[in-house]
Amino acid sequence: MSETTSNPFSELLRRWREGDQAALDSLMPLVYDELRHVAHNYLRRERSDHTLQSTAVVHEAYLRLVEGEVDFKNREHFFAVASQLMRQILVDYARRHRSKKRDGGFKLALDEAIRLPAKEVDLVDLDEALKELARMDAQQSRIVELRFFGGLSIAETAEVLSVSHTTVERSWASARAWLFRQMNRNVSS
Repeated sequence: MSETTSNPFSELLRRWREGDQAALDSLMPLVYDELRHVAHNYLRRERSDHTLQSTAVVHEAYLRLVEGEVDFKNREHFFAVASQLMRQILVDYARRHRSKKRDGGFKLALDEAIRLPAKEVDLVDLDEALKELARMDAQQSRIVELRFFGGLSIAETAEVLSVSHTTVERSWASARAWLFRQMNRNVSS
């Protein structure tokens, strides 16, 4: 992430935070396509008969971002918050969908980097596993959230969390192993 790309973004974030609606209008075209791409990547991995569309996820995240009172530090922080919101939106949707179907549920295929036992993993189960991981190691849970839900690279994740590249790599590997065991246990049950 170069300084030149993050400075104009940070400036727009600062102006928006100060109440400049024109800054928000300028910012949204810069982030919309990337947010839509992230949402599309999540949704393309889940079951084929889903009803949630990536545009709906982005629009809901946008509404929550605009209504929220977050003091965004930079581009990475913005996308970290957006990824957390998208996770909440997808989990809320999965819970509503699951409650309508006795044994159904929103399934999301996880990226091969996490290497879970099944191609598709129930998003509600993943959310519960991440909450449990957060109780044991908040940083590892946050790294999974940023990498998987936020689509951030190792370097971007390190920058958001203000930790070293090596720390992110080590924690990412450990979190993946723990999630593999946890989700494998859930599949077996």
